[in-house]
Amino acid sequence: MKIIRAKDYKDMSRKAANIISAQVIMKPNCVLGLATGGTPVGAYAQLVDWYNKGDLDFSEVTTVNLDEYRGLPKEHPESYWSFMHKNLFDKVNIRPEAIHLPDGTNPDAADACKKYNEIIHSVGGIDLQLLGLGVNGHIGFNEPDDHFSLGTHKVTLTESTRDANKRFFASIDEVPTHAYTMGVRDIMQAQRVLMVASGANKAQAIKDAFFGPVTPQVPASILQYHKDFILVADEEALSLI
Repeated sequence: MKIIRAKDYKDMSRKAANIISAQVIMKPNCVLGLATGGTPVGAYAQLVDWYNKGDLDFSEVTTVNLDEYRGLPKEHPESYWSFMHKNLFDKVNIRPEAIHLPDGTNPDAADACKKYNEIIHSVGGIDLQLLGLGVNGHIGFNEPDDHFSLGTHKVTLTESTRDANKRFFASIDEVPTHAYTMGVRDIMQAQRVLMVASGANKAQAIKDAFFGPVTPQVPASILQYHKDFILVADEEALSLI
């Protein structure tokens, strides 16, 4: 595990974007595993800036996203499909057919998860997986549990996760209760995992995940076993270590 200390959110975003851009430059046809939520937004903005300056080319890149809310139409402003298009995909030259997210509109959970597992397999695995970190230690929507998950599956979102996401909706009643998420096994099979974390509210999760025991009660703790895991976090997020 490698920890890269950043001064603040802007510095964290730039450092993370540097790692992602290096992956794209070194392997133009790479598979990027992408994340949503507030933390990666700055890194995506930095990648768009470098693309606009002619420094990056996404024309051969394939993407697979970690998760999607179940029951939201793709075009809903808070779906992760919309989030990714607004923050990255609509602003760079990625091929539409190379973009993959779980199908949150499919009510058949078994079918939706099976199809997404097949997509991950068909693209040949993930070269670089970007992650955020939940305040309860979740990665993707893999919530604290009594076991580590395997492939894509349907999850019931915890109250702490729904509460953390309510800022994106008019009220907590509008926050979906379920999602489809890539499993912990899928994340661990990525060649490299890059996590971004910012703010004092992530400090306890970082301490528990990376300086405590490996336990499914803190899903991110499994990353202690990953062969190439990088944490880029700002000073506030690292304040307890």
